[in-house]
Amino acid sequence: MAQSVLEQMKKQIHQTARKGSRAGSAAADALQDGIGAARRAAKHGSYIAGEFLDDTKKRIQRHPIEAVVATFTAGAVIAGTISWMMSRRQRS
Repeated sequence: MAQSVLEQMKKQIHQTARKGSRAGSAAADALQDGIGAARRAAKHGSYIAGEFLDDTKKRIQRHPIEAVVATFTAGAVIAGTISWMMSRRQRS
């Protein structure tokens, strides 16, 4: 009787260890897949940023006056927004 209980416990421990090992392997695989996906996304993002920079340079070269006007307008809007936010904060 004691022998069969010990054998059953041994089987249970062995099964539990095997399941734990499989779960650990699955987690490691999932981590590797995630790292690979992150690397691919970073590489793709870098490529897109480079393309955007090249496109922007070409547009500025083709339309320099429009680029200066757009930059000035964006700066004026940002400065106005910051000024407005600061005046609202001082009133509070």
